Amino acid sequence: MSTSSQTAEVEAKTPPTYVKALPLREYSDIEKIKSDLDSGNILIVKLTPLASKNIEEVKRVIDELKVYAETIGGDIARLGEERIVITPPPVKIWRKGKKTD
Repeated sequence: MSTSSQTAEVEAKTPPTYVKALPLREYSDIEKIKSDLDSGNILIVKLTPLASKNIEEVKRVIDELKVYAETIGGDIARLGEERIVITPPPVKIWRKGKKTD
């Protein structure tokens, strides 16, 4: 089997990675977020829908997602005031001033 056909075979078996934008409407949305991360997707989560109802709940969700991202080897960061980005392993988020390999 040639190298190009082996590569095509591996790519056919590997599910695609999507960048998904999701609103955080309620605390239970955290399960969908975790499921999408487990599927290898990169998520941009808009916090405003839940923040307009309950800012303490947003803080709780973010804390739980930070722990989850660390546990699975992913990453999480703020994108301005209204959004966060969460990545699955091995995707890491570049941060200004942080030493990279």
